[in-house]
Amino acid sequence: MSKIITNHYLFILFCAVFLSSCSSIYMPNVPATPMFKNAGEVYVAGHFNAKGNISATAGAALSEHIAVIANGSSVNTGASNNDYFRQQLVEGGIGYFTAIGKEKRQVLEIYGGYGIGNTKDFKQRASIYGYELVESREMNFDKIFLQLNYSSTRKKKINIFGDKKELNYGTAIRLSRVGMKEFWLNGATSPTEENFFIEPLFYTRMQLVNGLQLQYTNGFNIGLNNNEYLKAGNSVFTLGLVYTFGK
Repeated sequence: MSKIITNHYLFILFCAVFLSSCSSIYMPNVPATPMFKNAGEVYVAGHFNAKGNISATAGAALSEHIAVIANGSSVNTGASNNDYFRQQLVEGGIGYFTAIGKEKRQVLEIYGGYGIGNTKDFKQRASIYGYELVESREMNFDKIFLQLNYSSTRKKKINIFGDKKELNYGTAIRLSRVGMKEFWLNGATSPTEENFFIEPLFYTRMQLVNGLQLQYTNGFNIGLNNNEYLKAGNSVFTLGLVYTFGK
């Protein structure tokens, strides 16, 4: 079993590295994965990586099975290399959640939502005068998504430095329609594109203290349309903190 799991994650890593080598004007964000079990729970989380990808997510369980979520993300790669990438994205959604299994250690959530964002992607090259602009790509876009979350809590806690910690494994799969509302190529108005993305994401959470967890996330996206600019190609690798309260 451990060998199968190891091979599974190696395959995910290979896909993510391969896809990240492509050039895309769209960067997938870290979706909200609150994994609610009871009414009244509140979830907040923050995620980041060394490439300037920062995400904040939140959610609240309004009743025994209905919840709302909200996400905000910012990507800023800086201008010290050939690629200058900026993206801002906000989104919200509503959905259904339920705990399953005899011991209620598994959680299933389904959300639908809408988001808006903008991207600036500048391609540059080094010259004797510094960096010269080769191509600029800017867009305003909107996004409609359907998201499925599933998580499982490990039955036995793990022992770390003499203290037992709870461990969770989870998967979030998104089906997203992303469409350009406006698109500028080298400052000139250009024809817009749209794409449909499959965005699988995998995460592991480890309890730090009651209600607070450390989360490692990795994921990638698959584009169904053969576009020139709005296509798959960027992966997500982040570390974050998740806090749930109000149980």
